[in-house]
Amino acid sequence: MTNSPFSEPPELSGMAQMMGIRLVDWKPGHVQFEVEVNSTHLNKGGVAHGGLIMTMLDSALGGSLVSQLPKEEWCATTQLVTNFISPLNNGDRAIAKGRVIRRGKNVAHLAGEIHVDSRLVATATGTWVIWQSKPDSLPGRS
Repeated sequence: MTNSPFSEPPELSGMAQMMGIRLVDWKPGHVQFEVEVNSTHLNKGGVAHGGLIMTMLDSALGGSLVSQLPKEEWCATTQLVTNFISPLNNGDRAIAKGRVIRRGKNVAHLAGEIHVDSRLVATATGTWVIWQSKPDSLPGRS
């Protein structure tokens, strides 16, 4: 653990771990996740399920905010708008990146994308609420 006033990378959720999503970069305001698409990720059409794409984007965008929050602050997704550009195929190595566009006291605006090499797969923008401390109504990390 460092002496940084900012949040450390959180442990990935069980769902993200089950999907094989990995955190590969964590810097204040910018994070990156990756996954190697395999047959368990595919929908009936033979391409990666949109839920995998949205989970990666939610993690990347939210992570970019968490990476620059003081340890005592807390946040949650309030809106995630996703544009599916091209499919993720079996064997693809997908990279999701998120960044903070603007952070206010109680609201942050975020953006990100998923690429396979130079091919754009999906984009997202989102809004997150920020609390000065963890709300009592939320379970989770302490």
